[in-house]
Amino acid sequence: MELSSQKLMQETISPIDGRVYVSRPLADEQQVLACVEQGALAYKGPESSWKETKLSERKALCKKAIEQLLSHKDEIASELSWMMGRPIRYSAGELAGVAERSDYMIEVCEKALADITLEERSGFTRYIKRESLGLVLVIAPWNYPFLTAINAIIPALLAGNCVILKHSAQTPLCAERLYQAFTDAGLPQGVFQYLHMDHDNTAKLIANEQINYVAFTGSVFGGEMVEKAAVGRFIGVGLELGGKDPAYVREDADIDSAVETLVDGAFFNSGQSCCGIERIYLHHSIYDEFVAKAVALTKQYKLGRSDEPNTTLGPLVRTSAADFVRQQINDAVAQGAITHIDESLFPMSQPGTPYLAPQILTQVDHTMKVMTQESFGPVVGIMKVMDDNEAVALMNDSDFGLTASIFTQDIDLGIRLGEQLQTGTFFLNRCDYLDPALAWTGVKQSGRGCTLSQLGFDQLTRPKSFHIKHG
Repeated sequence: MELSSQKLMQETISPIDGRVYVSRPLADEQQVLACVEQGALAYKGPESSWKETKLSERKALCKKAIEQLLSHKDEIASELSWMMGRPIRYSAGELAGVAERSDYMIEVCEKALADITLEERSGFTRYIKRESLGLVLVIAPWNYPFLTAINAIIPALLAGNCVILKHSAQTPLCAERLYQAFTDAGLPQGVFQYLHMDHDNTAKLIANEQINYVAFTGSVFGGEMVEKAAVGRFIGVGLELGGKDPAYVREDADIDSAVETLVDGAFFNSGQSCCGIERIYLHHSIYDEFVAKAVALTKQYKLGRSDEPNTTLGPLVRTSAADFVRQQINDAVAQGAITHIDESLFPMSQPGTPYLAPQILTQVDHTMKVMTQESFGPVVGIMKVMDDNEAVALMNDSDFGLTASIFTQDIDLGIRLGEQLQTGTFFLNRCDYLDPALAWTGVKQSGRGCTLSQLGFDQLTRPKSFHIKHG
């Protein structure tokens, strides 16, 4: 749904240079209601409806939309760098992930949405259908603006729902790119729409009786606001929230592989990932070797403007985000933590800017916020542990539970340790990756519900049982 000019404007400040990169009018209440009505009409007819459209046609349209999106990958990569600060050399990679996830969900949707037929019982037919919900609201963040949105959009549309996308004010062009891709693919009017909205109108939209499900990705605070707006509605609310994801490196691990994997897991996207590595626990016997190699590798990063091709570490999304991480580091140092990266090696890292050098901290503990509070920036704390039991206890000592990683050559033991961890996804010898065949979910303050995998369709449909007696 395209929006007319409004007095209330939304501005996107680029972290690259602090200038306004995008300015868009905000939808008013009347436009929001019109969008809802159009979506509801597209869903249920009366003459034609998306929910009655054949699954084969929905699959074909979704596939074509993703192809349309990927045909603009170079322009999109530039827009991502300017809107949220990811280095241009990495920006297009997000669209490869969009294709991977979309292709998988399209591939498995027939099986995931198929009727469940029960064993025969004389004189009876019994089965369970999966019915679409209606109008789905997807609220997406800026840090992986296409990936997080597509996790819900594609399965929602495949399941026969209509979608309204509310994207972050930092990445409004992502919503517009998705809308254009689905429009160019030939989706009927109203099946996929977007709105640029303020918080007040977003809350009103969640409370609207025609919204049947909300898929939210963002902060714990944002998740609380969504729950409050939906209270009393008795609708499904999927929440993918924060993380303070841990890793444990055992004494038998491949140290070089663990260092390379975990440093990348901590600092890719400037640490602005809900499943990024924010705390590392090392067996005491390999502690010194790991720290030395991790420090050496971290010093190789190039902090710079996101639009420069040699930059490997871009600015954080805004200065306030960098200030938050700086304060965490300073507080930890005041409590006895040791910094291992000289900030002067990264000249662009300056207070009062979104540019921040990567940092490795040792001599940290769980009295420090940097080890318990989500950082969402390029800092990682490293602690020495004596054994597996201490590592597991520390990994579970968190309000979050999105992912956790263990590095070991003893696969069976690693799995047994993973079974003790309070987490939505357990990694062995890798981290910071979403396999679309696996359910993406979290425990504790990392959220509830799941996206991706065949189970992701369960969130976006409702079961309807058929109990038929013959004769």
